Amino acid sequence: MIPPFGSSQPDLTGQKGLAADGAGVAREVFGEEFIGAPGFLNSATYGLPSRRQRESLQTSLMSWEKGELDILQFDTSVVNARVAFAQLAGVPSECVTMGGSVSSLLGLFAAALPDGARVATVTGEFTSVSAPFAAQARRGITVTVLAPQELEERAGEFDVVAVSLIQSADGRLLDTARLQASTRDKNTRVAIDVTQAMGWMKLNVAWADLVVGASYKWLLSPRGAAWMSISPDLAADLIPHFASWYSSETPWSNTYQFPPLLAEDARRFDISPSWFTLLGAGIAMPWLASLDMASVQKHCVQLANHVREAVGQPVADSAILALDIPGATARLEAAGIRAAVRAGRIRVSFHIYNTTDDAEALVDALR
Repeated sequence: MIPPFGSSQPDLTGQKGLAADGAGVAREVFGEEFIGAPGFLNSATYGLPSRRQRESLQTSLMSWEKGELDILQFDTSVVNARVAFAQLAGVPSECVTMGGSVSSLLGLFAAALPDGARVATVTGEFTSVSAPFAAQARRGITVTVLAPQELEERAGEFDVVAVSLIQSADGRLLDTARLQASTRDKNTRVAIDVTQAMGWMKLNVAWADLVVGASYKWLLSPRGAAWMSISPDLAADLIPHFASWYSSETPWSNTYQFPPLLAEDARRFDISPSWFTLLGAGIAMPWLASLDMASVQKHCVQLANHVREAVGQPVADSAILALDIPGATARLEAAGIRAAVRAGRIRVSFHIYNTTDDAEALVDALR
């Protein structure tokens, strides 16, 4: 369990000495070491691997190079990552499928919508969420873009709502309580992308029909895997368009069977795993799932709010914030702070391996 924090300046992590490979100072966070964490405020773009993850990947790559790779080991990683996603989302693991990206997983859902279905999303939504539905326009499927709050208020007027829990550009939160109230007792299907939330935020999304997320950001895994929970009644309507040997009930025993013996649960929608991506995910995701996510959320949000207060922004409940400050990009680069530019503004993001030192360094650089 994560210990309680102080009321004003939480400091989740401890410092260790120089990394063994000389790469820099490693921060230790509940048994995992992160070398690149100091000054890294860019987890909304990609998360950092732990030393354990990096060493496991290096060992596996060496086995590949020597022709000694045991490919069955990756099945364990798939299982561990799937269970971790289910735990973080609050859903049964048998409802979770593995894909390569958020857009491809949502594409399974979009392809199953009836002609003429009406979809709603929010202004500024990340394209991987909106594009799979917009691509169905030739079938008469329409996508209506609504303003924040208007989406939550009018959601029940549509057949589908597709939206992120946390907006990528600025960290804006979805009002899930209002969305639930609007869609209650309606036939509206709700698909929520948790890519920018899962890993730092305690989630309450098990009520949604679909919960989808990529694992290379806040879940600290290599790029190339995404996960989606599917409610059982919706799963019955979806076609496994990417069906393969790995979609089988027993993949290694049915590699040549025809017709294929597809799994009874959500594994029938699985794609073949990207081996090294899943090796990393099978380490990082279970570790995160073992933590007290409410305390992780408190830590990350308090760091972000420390910066918000310093620059005159109202506090918020997000670990992501956008800064519209002239010359900020050059000042952050000069200070060695790694962030991103999204929608014309500096975007910074605080994760479990960040400390008050990172928040103060950012504030100092902006003064």
